[in-house]
Amino acid sequence: MTAGDMDKVEVFDAGSKGRGLKTKQEFWSGDVIFAEPAYAAVVFDNLTYHVCHGCFKKQAKLQRCMQCKFAHYCDRTCQKAAWTEHKSECSAIRNYGKAPNESIRLASRILWRMRRDGALVPEDRLVSIEDLQDHLDDLNEDERKQLNLDVEVFQRYWQPKAQELSTETMSHIFGVINCNGFTISDQRGLQAVGVGLFTNLCLVNHDCWPNCTVILNNGNRDAVKSMFHTQMRIELRAVAPIKVGEELMVSYVDFLSLSAERRKSLKEQYYFDCSCEHCQKGMKDDLMQAVKEEDGKKPPEETVTGVIEFSKTTLEKVEKERQEGVWANVVKLCRACLKKQEPVLADTNLYKLKILSLVSEVLSYLQQFEEAADYAKQMVEGYQKLYHHNNAQLGMALMRAGVTHWHAGRIEPGHAMICQAYGIILVTHGPTHPISKDLEAMRCQTEMELRMFKENEFIYYQMREAALKNQKMQVMGEPAGNYIKELFHRRK
Repeated sequence: MTAGDMDKVEVFDAGSKGRGLKTKQEFWSGDVIFAEPAYAAVVFDNLTYHVCHGCFKKQAKLQRCMQCKFAHYCDRTCQKAAWTEHKSECSAIRNYGKAPNESIRLASRILWRMRRDGALVPEDRLVSIEDLQDHLDDLNEDERKQLNLDVEVFQRYWQPKAQELSTETMSHIFGVINCNGFTISDQRGLQAVGVGLFTNLCLVNHDCWPNCTVILNNGNRDAVKSMFHTQMRIELRAVAPIKVGEELMVSYVDFLSLSAERRKSLKEQYYFDCSCEHCQKGMKDDLMQAVKEEDGKKPPEETVTGVIEFSKTTLEKVEKERQEGVWANVVKLCRACLKKQEPVLADTNLYKLKILSLVSEVLSYLQQFEEAADYAKQMVEGYQKLYHHNNAQLGMALMRAGVTHWHAGRIEPGHAMICQAYGIILVTHGPTHPISKDLEAMRCQTEMELRMFKENEFIYYQMREAALKNQKMQVMGEPAGNYIKELFHRRK
């Protein structure tokens, strides 16, 4: 599907939700419903020197723009492709003396784009910037102060051209960014690196149990001839069969929260009350708060309350140790917490899952794979009872758990988890995404090793040990703990 192909969907009145998008044809799981290039996008302030401002890929070495000294690119190809968007920005940064924050840079790129495009709205764009919701009336006092400050800085940054814009226009743009800014990930989809505006995506409403997911395709500029290059775009993909006329829905927040907490988060961040079936009926809330039962009896209420409070305190302590990088203390705290949780909380309880996720990731980093694999197995078994079967977060968790099991020498469960992850990621990301390609390589390798293991277990372990001795030890990445779980980016 080409970016901008919107003939398979249509805008409709979704009642209390405002406008929405519905299908004009049937879709199956994994189908791309539409792809859309960014209307405008910028790299986060703290990643300016580490991420290409053109394709948003993380690179060890980047070439900077010799005029403004701010923008960085993979090479001349990326710089040339991004020049249309950067030209006005480059001049503004030089005149202003420095680059403003990401919100002001994005607002500027949006307004420059509006000027270039003129009054005409292309056929593949279903809504104009002027018609997007800004929720200015819903801003709290702190948010309004920040918006006024951004407008003030923007006016100085745009001088003297800012005089041509009304305060209402500038406020509207910042309001649109505040509630519609889409999180842009790196080429592997693991780290948030920027924020962008995708106008058609803004029309897709929220559901906690959606029929679609959104992934970012960073595009490809490796081909020698530019005619074969593809641009960065989002892809709206079906995660379940969708009938003709059915509304397209995505989840703005991660599902692993109680329905009341999700509704509160959605109200605070996106200014609406979620009325989806899962929130109305509190579906899966019982599993997320589940406790263990023995002979039909639950632990005393005061015991459960005590363990929950202990878990909350532990998570606070763990966060402090994580920030300081004292991983041994993180493991110690998690082990103590799990010891208290084990006889009381069920494996689907959110507090137990949070601790299992933390300790398995840190133990993998410390290369204590046997123990990490035990915890990872418990974690994914809990996730599988809570998440939609085609949820990207579940796929990523299964992938990490499968790799951990492989490192621990547990080839059979490791291969099974990687296969499950591959099946999910094919639906959510498609076969050409870097993560899908990584999983395909892992699946082939573990399948080959599994055949060898079944033929002769003793020889398999001997060959594996010899192979690992002849290689440098692979150090696992430092636990990040900030994997992308929310669709839209909100300024902290």
